Amino acid sequence: MANVLFHPETQAEYDAALAWYQARSPQAASRFEPEVEHLLGLIETNPALFPSYDDDHRFAVLKRFPYSFVYQVQAGQIYVVAVAHASRSAGYWQGRA
Repeated sequence: MANVLFHPETQAEYDAALAWYQARSPQAASRFEPEVEHLLGLIETNPALFPSYDDDHRFAVLKRFPYSFVYQVQAGQIYVVAVAHASRSAGYWQGRA
């Protein structure tokens, strides 16, 4: 299995999304975290399971929440470059290394 790492801006995006759900609905927040963990587990065990975004990135969409995880497979690790809300401009995260 690969190690999953978050870009610092990606970690901030995830933290903001979780805080938003926690402030508005503890029930939604309690569903958000396990769904993210499940998705990251799928990415970690089979990174090629999800479709390509471009030549370097893949993306996985949460089922019940409007977020996509954009990631790269790099030498034995998964590098998540965005936790992108569906309302964000496509590719806003490009340039993160």
